Amino acid sequence: MKKITIYHYDAFSHIPNRGNPAGIVITTANLSETEMQNIATYVGYSETAFFLPSKVADFKLRYFTPGHEVDLCGHATIAMVYALHAKKIIDHKKEVLIETKAGLVPIKVHRNRIGQLQVTMQQRPPKFKPFRGSIKSLTKSLDLTENDIDSSLPIVYGSTGTWTLLVPIKRLEAFKRMKPKNTHFPFILQDMPKVSIHPFCLETYSHDCNMHARHFSSPYSGIKEDPVTGTASGVMGAYYLTYIHPRKSKKLVVEQGQEMGKRGEVVVQVQHQDEKPVVTITGTAVYVNQMEIDQGLIQGQIQKQN
Repeated sequence: MKKITIYHYDAFSHIPNRGNPAGIVITTANLSETEMQNIATYVGYSETAFFLPSKVADFKLRYFTPGHEVDLCGHATIAMVYALHAKKIIDHKKEVLIETKAGLVPIKVHRNRIGQLQVTMQQRPPKFKPFRGSIKSLTKSLDLTENDIDSSLPIVYGSTGTWTLLVPIKRLEAFKRMKPKNTHFPFILQDMPKVSIHPFCLETYSHDCNMHARHFSSPYSGIKEDPVTGTASGVMGAYYLTYIHPRKSKKLVVEQGQEMGKRGEVVVQVQHQDEKPVVTITGTAVYVNQMEIDQGLIQGQIQKQN
């Protein structure tokens, strides 16, 4: 019986069991979409990424939460590229182009001054849409009050590849009080009922960071909270330049995961090229462990579901 290997890498940290865990599947020959979904459900991480051939890029990635497929995932992309370098599959390349359902994603890799491999991922062009729902219902779903919201800034849906609701919070202490009622989200987010909620603030635990956040997942995804979120950090950088301090370029460090004991950091760079914002995120990753699953087990889950 053929065995499928799933590697566990943590993104946005060089310390195992911090940052954001990603499932990495490199050998995907003959895996169906349903099998990929079943693997992601079995593994249970916020996302599992699958390495596939591409006719238009160096390779293709598909991303699955335990509940459904997503178009793009920042931390799983960082983890996958790190893993492919570590396994000497693309270690001869400093730049690669990845095909995703969100479009083509340029990637650069380099080592920092202490020798850590850093992966820089270009995000999709930022988009924002107004939130037209009830702020009272929104804050109740996070176990907060309306007074916790920073009303000087807008609550908006934002995307640099994956949509989320960006919620500005006044004080850092509020993040410890957050207890999300994820099942309420679709009724509150009526314009985009399947998106996540991403509260953030400008107070941070670390003096080296510029923004702090938590990321509460859609109930359709099969998880409650994502420890350190790449694409949401990218759109936070675009939000910063759009609504907080408009300027031509900005480098930010976003921290996340402290409330889960999973501290990680994402470097976000926003620059304007031809008067259009270009957003990149940079981070490292670390190997943690691996598991093997009989393909028959995954097929057995399919048969059971059918």
